[in-house]
Amino acid sequence: MILKTVGTVRNDTKEPSLVARSGDLDWRDEYRESSHHGGIISEIVIDPDYAGILDGIEDFSHLLVLYWAHRVNPEGRALTQAHPMGRKDLPLVGIFATCSPARPNPICVIAVRLIEREGYILRVEGLDAVDGSPILDIKPYLPTYYSIEEAQLSPWMNQIIEETGGR
Repeated sequence: MILKTVGTVRNDTKEPSLVARSGDLDWRDEYRESSHHGGIISEIVIDPDYAGILDGIEDFSHLLVLYWAHRVNPEGRALTQAHPMGRKDLPLVGIFATCSPARPNPICVIAVRLIEREGYILRVEGLDAVDGSPILDIKPYLPTYYSIEEAQLSPWMNQIIEETGGR
C-alpha cells in the first residue's frame, strides 16, 4: 500500500494534546482545561503538483480532512486499549472504540469549517492536527451522506459530549 501526501498542515499547534504513555493515553497538562481544537485556525497547503484538485471546493462550508498523525510515538501505535482521552474515570476500551490518533495506522478524520481558499491554501477552523501533519485526503462534508440521526453512542462518549458541549 502506498499513500501519497497531498498537502501539509500549518498552524501554531506544535505538540499533540494526547500522547501515549505507560500503556495508556494521557492529555498533556496544558490542554487539559481547554478545548483542544475548538477555534484554532489552520492552513492546509496543497502540493502545487495537484493542479486543479481544489477547484470548486470553495462552494462548500465544511470539509472532511483525513491526515496522518505523524507525531504518534511507537508506543502509541502499539496500543490496543486505552482510557478515552486518558481519563481513568472512563472505561478501558479498544482503540477502535476511540477517536484517538494513537492507533496502528494513525489516520485521523475531522470535519472542519472552510474559511477561505487562496490558490493552493485552504484556511480552516477546527482542525485538530499539529503543525506539519501530512494531509492524505479532503472531501466535502455532506450532511445528508455523513449524518445518521439514529446513531448510538456509548455512555462514556455521551458523558464527554455533555461535559464539553460537543467540542
